Amino acid sequence: MIVSIFWLNHLLECFLVVYLFKRIMQEFFENVARYPRYMISLILGIFIAAFDSLKPLFSRSPITAIATAGLLIGGFAFLFFTLKAMLGLTIT
Repeated sequence: MIVSIFWLNHLLECFLVVYLFKRIMQEFFENVARYPRYMISLILGIFIAAFDSLKPLFSRSPITAIATAGLLIGGFAFLFFTLKAMLGLTIT
């Protein structure tokens, strides 16, 4: 009788541990699933803020618009070639 109560108690503890572990992991993965949405919102917010701050430069005069576009393209090209050289990538 004592042995069966011991095993029953042990079995209940095992079920409780499994249940709690499953619940904790489910909450963890629900939390992790929110991060891509946060990342997309963050990146879009950065681009919108940058575009709003550069919009007056494009509307002033054609020369200012060409210079701003050239600086943006040059900055992205610089970043691209710097990262390509640092990481040793070959793009064919």
